Amino acid sequence: MTDRFLDYLAREHARLEDEIRLESRRPRPDEILIARLKKLKLALKDQMQSWTSDHASSDRLTA
Repeated sequence: MTDRFLDYLAREHARLEDEIRLESRRPRPDEILIARLKKLKLALKDQMQSWTSDHASSDRLTA
């Protein structure tokens, strides 16, 4: 994976955050949708952290 992929994940994470915020502000928010979006957002965060730690460990191996 590249830094561009990490940038994509960060943009997707921010997009999901915006979608959660907008849905939460509705008069009758869809709680199931919000829960799904939060799970997706968490999965993206986990993927970004995993990529960052893998990238850092591979940098140490090549240094």
